[in-house]
Amino acid sequence: MSDAVPLVEVWRGDFCESLHMGHAVITDASGQIVEAWGNPDEVILPRSSCKMVQALPLITSGAADRYHLTEEHLALACASHQGAAMHTDRVQAWLADLDLGNDDLCCGPQMPNDEDAKIGLLKSDTSPCRYHNNCSGKHAGFLTVNTHLGLGPDYVDPKHPLQVSVREAIEDLTGMDSPGYGIDGCSAPNFATTVQGLARAMAQFASPGSDATGKAAERLTSAMMRYPELVAGTTRSCTELMQAMRGRVAIKTGAEAVFVSILPEKGLGVALKIADGATRASECAIAAILVKLGVLDPNHPATQKRLNAPIPNWDGIETGRLKSLI
Repeated sequence: MSDAVPLVEVWRGDFCESLHMGHAVITDASGQIVEAWGNPDEVILPRSSCKMVQALPLITSGAADRYHLTEEHLALACASHQGAAMHTDRVQAWLADLDLGNDDLCCGPQMPNDEDAKIGLLKSDTSPCRYHNNCSGKHAGFLTVNTHLGLGPDYVDPKHPLQVSVREAIEDLTGMDSPGYGIDGCSAPNFATTVQGLARAMAQFASPGSDATGKAAERLTSAMMRYPELVAGTTRSCTELMQAMRGRVAIKTGAEAVFVSILPEKGLGVALKIADGATRASECAIAAILVKLGVLDPNHPATQKRLNAPIPNWDGIETGRLKSLI
């Protein structure tokens, strides 16, 4: 990655043992940079950090209102959940209301990250299904649009009308044409943009207009902030940090150490990417930026778990620290 800068250090005793480089941008809704680290024009794949953008057609198409979706549904549409019962039960019920089921999902089966769900499957010698996939809520949203508009079943094809509308939404909010896409872990296309473009999209969510897209963005942001446990799950950074900020900020992580924030009170958006894909560094960096912006308490346990966090060994001895350079 070009012109990445040091964002996070890992110290063991008196030695800097590892260094995580990356890019981060804070912008307003016009895309004007408020502060930046590294290269704002670095092209990245947003991965799951852009799920709220991918969920816009769910509302703008009229599908959400036709099927009387609640804020819980909308939060799940933006989620990278851990496959707990509170997630899979809701997705299963959602699809059942559409007369659809596990086999209609294009995301693959995935062993849940939730310990209770994982142990339950192992004890019963049961294989995980597509409901357990961390993206099943997003795909339930895709299927809802498909059902509403009567579209074809291959909804993850980049040329499918649904994915065309997702690309248009991303390009509109980022203010730039996407240079291409990669296929995500859930089989859906993931459209590339720049770090600045992704931050601008989040700022658009933070300062939504009065048009259909703006109203949809506002509803999705509200759902994420109201139901953070559905966006990720217990012990997860998105959930714990949103709970710490008490409904003031929406945040979302993505694979390979991407992280975004939507700050409605300040009308700002944040996007960051750690070059080596280390989640520990992206969580540390996003916490540092949120503290810097005055929306996250540096003394909250959820913050201290990630920002300048101690690194214990197996005997509980503190051997070092994760240190933010932001």
